[in-house]
Amino acid sequence: MSVTTMSHNAFASNDVLESLSTSILILDSALRVCYINTATEILFEISQRQAENIPLQTLLPGERKLFKSLERVVSSGQALIEREVHLFLPASGEVLVDCSMKMLDVDDSYVILELALLDYQQRITRDENLHTQQQVVRGLAHEIKNPLGGLRGAAQLLERQLDSEDLKEYTRIIITEADRLQNLMNRMLGPNQQPEKRHTNIHEILQHVRQLVDIEVDERLRFKIDYDPSIPELYADFDQLIQIFLNIVRNAVQAMHGVGLIILRTRIQRNITIEKQYYKLGVLVEIEDNGPGIPESLQDSLFYPLVTGRADGTGLGLYLVQNLVQRNGGTVCCCSKPGQTIFSVTFPLEFARER
Repeated sequence: MSVTTMSHNAFASNDVLESLSTSILILDSALRVCYINTATEILFEISQRQAENIPLQTLLPGERKLFKSLERVVSSGQALIEREVHLFLPASGEVLVDCSMKMLDVDDSYVILELALLDYQQRITRDENLHTQQQVVRGLAHEIKNPLGGLRGAAQLLERQLDSEDLKEYTRIIITEADRLQNLMNRMLGPNQQPEKRHTNIHEILQHVRQLVDIEVDERLRFKIDYDPSIPELYADFDQLIQIFLNIVRNAVQAMHGVGLIILRTRIQRNITIEKQYYKLGVLVEIEDNGPGIPESLQDSLFYPLVTGRADGTGLGLYLVQNLVQRNGGTVCCCSKPGQTIFSVTFPLEFARER
């Protein structure tokens, strides 16, 4: 049996390497691939069997700086870390990564290369910041609701003591505005009921959303379906998932003024992390449109409450989407440029395991 095969068997049996969300490549001293973990298979769109024993240059054609760094690690035995490295992957184009390189502790004949996608790390940080912001907003909404009730009650009592219709008009304004703010606070707090989770077919949900929107638009808006039929059922609240995707699709329709293309896409994801919990399998749902895109100034705060790009918008639609996604154990993000906006929602397909 070859050294490469032996090393692959040893590495592949390591559950820690297989469960990492970062890409791990173990190379021999000639920089030939001995092992890649599942995250690397996904990133490079290549299987362990296809990658085994081929030169790293085959996976990263034209890359020179990284190879020189790896050669330096092999010759010196010293570890290296390089930040914000641009790599071109034939399968998916350019990616931005942090690279960590060191000789394998158990055998200095091998070098381990770890690639951490920066957009993934930035999304985790952004989700954590957003979650903190939402907790502050919910606390503030609770504090505002109590005096609003007192304000409305006092206005009603005052109205009963007034004889003048002109003066009563002022108390009615107070009551009307208090009711409007009360409704706004209720929407900011989101649904009160806990999710009623059950095994749910994600494609049934997306088809239902499509039918609802089809009623509201004409033939100038087109849908394209790109489903992975192998996706198993997920454990979530059926009605809340409908509300999530209905809000996102309606936002797309409004952004395109009812004219354009919306793509509904589903895929399996492997080795995902949501709220610091690791899952081996997840389902990715993408809602893509070819509209004008979201202004860059709004993209970082898109899921915050009261943030909107429309003059008649309340800025609560996507905030509620984020709230409902989190209640069902998922995560949501958006990538937008003129001509292409993609909302990506990920849910786990199994119970969480500790990292």
